[in-house]
Amino acid sequence: MESSNTRPRRLAATKQALSVGDVARRCGVAVSTLHFYETKGLIHSWRNAGNQRRYTRDVLRRVAVIKIAQRTGVPLAEIQQALATLPDSRTPTAADWRRLSERWRAALDERITQLTLLRDQLDGCIGCGCLSLAQCPLRNPGDVLGGDGEGAQRLGSDHVSNGSTAL
Repeated sequence: MESSNTRPRRLAATKQALSVGDVARRCGVAVSTLHFYETKGLIHSWRNAGNQRRYTRDVLRRVAVIKIAQRTGVPLAEIQQALATLPDSRTPTAADWRRLSERWRAALDERITQLTLLRDQLDGCIGCGCLSLAQCPLRNPGDVLGGDGEGAQRLGSDHVSNGSTAL
């Protein structure tokens, strides 16, 4: 049973509630994207008497944060963990955003370093025709993958040679 203290708050939220279509239009995302975000626990809605999804206005800022984080390459699981640190039904503040973005800064710096290396080494690979996984300085610097055995090897930040990351 709802207390009389929560009923006015719920009514006020209901009056300002946004439909899934409203949120999609205002955020520039597909309705299916909002449904996906909701299944991943990134945003929350409730159902009205007509069984239609309704969102509080704070979801607009949350979707904006999600989109920005995704554009910088932050995985949805990390975004979900970060958003879980915020109180429910509260719009993230500038201080919240600073705190969240600090969590992602190191990973973004690493991606920038990797992309810069890729850009700088790409000119030497275009048209060289070597197709040598053992010798290619871009795909396998110093043949670091040779020690992992034969066959396809996954390249990433865990393979480092002479201070540079294999891309």
